[in-house]
Amino acid sequence: MGAEENKKLLQGIFDQMATGNVRALSDAMADDFRWVFPGAWSWSGVCEPKNAVLGGLLRPLMEQFADYRSEADLILADGDQVMVQAHATATTTRGEAYNQTYCFVFRVADGRLTEVVEHCDTALVERVLQPVLPSASRAS
Repeated sequence: MGAEENKKLLQGIFDQMATGNVRALSDAMADDFRWVFPGAWSWSGVCEPKNAVLGGLLRPLMEQFADYRSEADLILADGDQVMVQAHATATTTRGEAYNQTYCFVFRVADGRLTEVVEHCDTALVERVLQPVLPSASRAS
């Protein structure tokens, strides 16, 4: 797949996530998918493969939300990499607003997501969310 096809793949995923279908992202992941949180904060590290991402990161994370929607504001593609600038509108189960901004850098191979590097408002994450994945569980 080329850059345009990869861009359309991510546009479709985020179109679904804008309606509240967060499974669209996990459905597009390859089995060897990895999620990277760069930096030096409590969630920093790498979570892989897909089953660890789903069970140790996404499921416990989504359980903290009463509602969650994420919408792409800008999508740029270059070969197998797709950058998505996005925002989320969500409310935690404790009633706290979680209005997040993101810059995701995805890697795509054969129509499947193989990696994402997530940049976000880390202060908001640490203030509003409970940790979901002990750093000992993360691959380094």
